[in-house]
Amino acid sequence: MPEDRIRLLSLNCWGLKFVSKNRRERIRAIANQLAHSNHDIVALQEVWVWADYQHIQSSVSRSLPHSKLFYSGALGSGLAIFSRFPIIGCSISPYSLNGAPIDVGGGDWFVGKAAASVIIDHPVLGQVQVFNTHLYAKGGEDGPEYNRAHRIVNAWEFSKLARQAAELGRYVIAMGDFNSVPTTLPIAIIREHAGLSDSWVVAHPDSLYVQPINSPQQAVEKFGVTADSPLNSYSAGKPLDPHARQYLGKRLDYIFYRQPRKSSHLPPQYFIRASKCQVAMLERVPGYRFSYSDHFGLEATLDIVATVPDDPETLVLGSAYDIAEAGRRKPTVEVDPVLSKQTIDTMVRALVSCHHFAQYRAKKELIGFGICIALLVGAIVSSVWVNHGWITPIIIVVTIFLAWLGTTLLYEGFIYGNWECNALMNVIEELDVHKSTLAD
Repeated sequence: MPEDRIRLLSLNCWGLKFVSKNRRERIRAIANQLAHSNHDIVALQEVWVWADYQHIQSSVSRSLPHSKLFYSGALGSGLAIFSRFPIIGCSISPYSLNGAPIDVGGGDWFVGKAAASVIIDHPVLGQVQVFNTHLYAKGGEDGPEYNRAHRIVNAWEFSKLARQAAELGRYVIAMGDFNSVPTTLPIAIIREHAGLSDSWVVAHPDSLYVQPINSPQQAVEKFGVTADSPLNSYSAGKPLDPHARQYLGKRLDYIFYRQPRKSSHLPPQYFIRASKCQVAMLERVPGYRFSYSDHFGLEATLDIVATVPDDPETLVLGSAYDIAEAGRRKPTVEVDPVLSKQTIDTMVRALVSCHHFAQYRAKKELIGFGICIALLVGAIVSSVWVNHGWITPIIIVVTIFLAWLGTTLLYEGFIYGNWECNALMNVIEELDVHKSTLAD
């Protein structure tokens, strides 16, 4: 296969056992699709069943012989990477905030959302660090302000990891379900601080400009919609938020990339650039009437281009490169990625709001714990005076429920509440330091 390009695919497989519809049939179809594709690296999200990972791994072993499933949280991160190139290192960094334990329906805390990565040995580029992530799901951009703080923390921690990889002299590729549309704060954080270029924007510069969307097909082809599309069997007919209704879906899945950090001692011999990016796996599963997942896949091709010595046009990073491409102008300077003061101020407002809310919620949960203890003592004492046998099982059930609820509220109000507040304060202080360096 040619070594002058890297073909990538990212897909959220929607693979939660007992919950995701048609999981077995879809996983088999996804595995078969990947086995007959020409991708060099594949990043999958929501692969939570070990047998599903094994099936995909065995199906793609000839074309993608190197793979890794990452563990995190109580149920696993659901993140998997498959590669044609040898994997020489791997790591996973769970995000410090992933929702609350009591939010059983959301489930983010239990799966331990994280940033997973492998270091591959590419025959031309050398070490390339490939990230796969799935950011916190809940928390929109329309408020309340505290509602989006956890995803902001995810984006900040992810951008630091990607930036660090580039500073170590590695090329960086980042794929996954970022649960954020392009105009939102988490994407701005990732673009500004990590210096990552968006493959879709580079390959489709017209998508930067506001245009009327006339059909779901146009939303997919011109604006990269991968979720909540009317073309998807699992999205069709379900209630959608105003953004998804207005734009006929959402672009939540991304393939980012960047060059290594420039070094005067060892400048990079090559740079990577997105030449193609498209939404994939739009069709129905063969023989069925449902889609491969509740998300479409995203494909990108990164060309590997030799650098010209002392030519700054090949060294530009991040969103500045995207803008130059979109405006059909050649970049002329290297840009050191940095958060704008406006972005920092917006982040801090959301984090401070979440910190106040976390303190208020912790107090309520500790009060709830006290009430559970009082009710539990009352249930135990009352059982002594009850002579009817049929009431005893009810008291036992109520006692078990109160014991579980009280324990959960104690953990949430005391241990988790302090953890959340400390994590928020750590990020706030980091941003304050970062802002002071901008002032200097």
